[in-house]
Amino acid sequence: MIDRIIENLQLIGPFFAAVWAVTIFCTVWRPQRYLNSLLLMFSLLVSVFFVSGFLKGDAQVYFLIACFVLFLLGLLLTPALLITNGIQMIKRESVSLSHLLSLCLGIVVGVGEIATAVYVLHLSGLIDIGEIDLPVMLFAMTVFYFSALVLSFVVYSLFIQIMPHCMNFNYVIIHGCGLAGGERMTKLLSNRVDRAIRIYRKCKVKPIIIPSGGQGEDEKLSEAQAMKSYLLGNGIPPEHIIMEDRSTTTRENLIFSKQIIDSLPGKKKIALVSSNYHIYRCLCLARELGMKCTGIGADVAWYYWPSALIREFIAVFLTKRFLFWSILGYLLFISPLLYSLFA
Repeated sequence: MIDRIIENLQLIGPFFAAVWAVTIFCTVWRPQRYLNSLLLMFSLLVSVFFVSGFLKGDAQVYFLIACFVLFLLGLLLTPALLITNGIQMIKRESVSLSHLLSLCLGIVVGVGEIATAVYVLHLSGLIDIGEIDLPVMLFAMTVFYFSALVLSFVVYSLFIQIMPHCMNFNYVIIHGCGLAGGERMTKLLSNRVDRAIRIYRKCKVKPIIIPSGGQGEDEKLSEAQAMKSYLLGNGIPPEHIIMEDRSTTTRENLIFSKQIIDSLPGKKKIALVSSNYHIYRCLCLARELGMKCTGIGADVAWYYWPSALIREFIAVFLTKRFLFWSILGYLLFISPLLYSLFA
């Protein structure tokens, strides 16, 4: 047994360690890069084979089968959970395009998985679907490809939340998200502010907190003012709060907060605080603006998270760079099938 462990460590151990070292380094260095999500998925795959190397005989086979079954269960449960979440969103919130995202995606993914199963059964000779097999496979591969993009985005969004952070920030930017009744903080927003307060209290040298958010047409005060009042009520000294009350978008949150930070002397280690589903896009925008930041997410209601994360993925997906590389990857992925269709 000892010999097997030593052999596994010598054979796969260096590669396993190197893959995870590269993944963690890239995540810390450039957390806003989507490539990191693919590195993470590869690292998890390597981990499965690394762990299996410590087992032998039937135990190793059962472990690999169990991992494969868990993966299949995840695929099968994904559309069911998305559809359930979509129904919950409609019941708890309202009927709107954004609230229908998880429901619609669940239906599309479910149909794609059924199409994949049909094609596999056809290949095995169990059923005959005639001349529609290639179009069915094209649809199945399309759903699989974009589902994989979403899955890697979701897994990475969760991963960057559990990464440890040194609490030595000089500035903490809180992203606003609207007020209830035009004057009260929503649960979503108060969770963000509470997260910023916890960061503030963990820092030995107390940072400047920048509540960021302007006043909407239907609001009686700015989001920044509402957050400042909440911060003061929770014991944050007024000299450690600088409001940014002009912004109306996430990009403007960062632009105007950066102007404040650049106007002040000293070190500029920045934490961005927003809801956990929003952090990745905040970091992407910060990178575009030349800001090196650490993203720290606040909790959201379980039923709200999937739809919100899908919206964030769509926003990231529609950026020029991501759209170009994802479409190029898709064309390469289906190129053998396209050749079969048009040859």
